[in-house]
Amino acid sequence: MNEINDQLSPEQLGERIRITRESAGKTQAEAAEAIGVARTTLIAIEKGARRAKIGELQQLARFLGTNANALLRKEAVHVELTPKFRKLAAKEEAPVAQAAELMARLVRAEVELEDLLGVEHVRNLPPERRILAGDVRQQAEQHALELRHWLGLGLAPVADIVSILELQMGVRVYARRLAAKISGLFAFDERVGACMILNASHPIERRTHTAAHELGHLVATRTDPEVFEIDELESSREEKYANAFAREFLTPAQAVRQKFAEVTAGATSLTRRHVIVLAHYFHVSREAIVRRLEELRLTKQGTWDWFLQNGNITDEQARQVLGDVAKGDRLKDDAVRPVSLRTGLMAYEAAQRGLLSEGQISRLLHLDRIQVRDLLIDIDAEGSGANAATSILR
Repeated sequence: MNEINDQLSPEQLGERIRITRESAGKTQAEAAEAIGVARTTLIAIEKGARRAKIGELQQLARFLGTNANALLRKEAVHVELTPKFRKLAAKEEAPVAQAAELMARLVRAEVELEDLLGVEHVRNLPPERRILAGDVRQQAEQHALELRHWLGLGLAPVADIVSILELQMGVRVYARRLAAKISGLFAFDERVGACMILNASHPIERRTHTAAHELGHLVATRTDPEVFEIDELESSREEKYANAFAREFLTPAQAVRQKFAEVTAGATSLTRRHVIVLAHYFHVSREAIVRRLEELRLTKQGTWDWFLQNGNITDEQARQVLGDVAKGDRLKDDAVRPVSLRTGLMAYEAAQRGLLSEGQISRLLHLDRIQVRDLLIDIDAEGSGANAATSILR
């Protein structure tokens, strides 16, 4: 272990300790007390002015919920996401801190497994477009249309925004059950790229909107961490931009006008059937499509409020119009797993190659040994039917 320690400068090791401590939500005083030194000594360690002793590192690692090897390994992943969110003074609430730390843990585990297995994570992010002076909504709509064409979407409906984010852009997207008021978090880190976590407890249409909102921040303000909360007011130009971007990206004005004319041909008023068909076509909520129609002056202002006051538009009515066309929700399915499917598969591969033990996987994924064993057994059972005919050629 001394040999590994020598590979890192005191400054590098101190920086890793600081990031790990902040990510764990511990103060310098608490960390110093845990290893039996003065706070000034811990400050010196974090600044690289004093090299930490092996015993101190082991005690500190246990206190911070990690292990000394993770701090010392040259290839260890240290993702500084949580401290970024803590700098958002208006968001200093426990649910945000917990969600930010959860996302950081998921990212760290995924990236460390990628590094261990030699898996390259390809990024394909569009150029950043800063918000300039002038009409912010107009800028957002223009940028959303430009991104659609850059992605090859044209004016087609976005059936699965998460697949676009993951496969076409290389964004790391996770779905986990978060505090009810939090829709999602977004952060960008040079080491790992763009990351999002969405609230799996929310309906798929709500998550689609959240992902599009966060995509707006990725395009215009990607270096600023962002928390999106339900019913958040458009209190800043950045929020106005992100909301306008999401609307144009999911429901482009030209496409909405064309589909509206097709669906309502010959009609004199907007009916529940019209709303249900349009919402289904654009993969958004029924409220979202009506609000969009109001915004584009295709229907009167207050139309959605009228529906609410007159029995709303129910799921049963939607089933009567569309039949039983329940959408698959892979993110909600993935959220019930102890870790994401992709991370679980990489952990299994690392175990099969003898790169990680059960104990190491347990610490990396923050699972107990029984959960890890069950995870590996389940994946092994799924692959037990494979044979030479299904081998992957490298």
